[in-house]
Amino acid sequence: MVDDTNVRAGQCHCGAVRFEATLSDGFNSILRCTCSYCRMRGAVVVMAEMGGIKILQGEDALTTYRFHTGAAQHFFCSRCGIYTHHQRRSNQNSYAVNVACLGGVSPFDFPEVPVTDGVNHTSDTGKPTRRAGTLRFIPAAD
Repeated sequence: MVDDTNVRAGQCHCGAVRFEATLSDGFNSILRCTCSYCRMRGAVVVMAEMGGIKILQGEDALTTYRFHTGAAQHFFCSRCGIYTHHQRRSNQNSYAVNVACLGGVSPFDFPEVPVTDGVNHTSDTGKPTRRAGTLRFIPAAD
């Protein structure tokens, strides 16, 4: 059972899209990916199960993008362009949520973020998901 600390309010930059995300395992599933799209957008994400994203406002402002196999559906605000979440290719019953869109959370809150090998995606190779490395944030000394 998911407790209330796993329910987070989120929104895009301009506020047109507002949503609620029920995180599957809190922030324990945080990651980045090396696939061509994730690499370019640079988002740090956390997981929510199917039904774990509830659009509260602005569903009409959301637009989608699909590439390669078309299995992953990436959602972003058509007004400000911010990526909010996507339905995952490797697990169609799961969403990845942009942590930067969650209230009170920043990607820089996490000193280490695992990076998965999306270039050699498990759906293409048939092999288990491989960890490509770790993204580290080291705050500057005052």
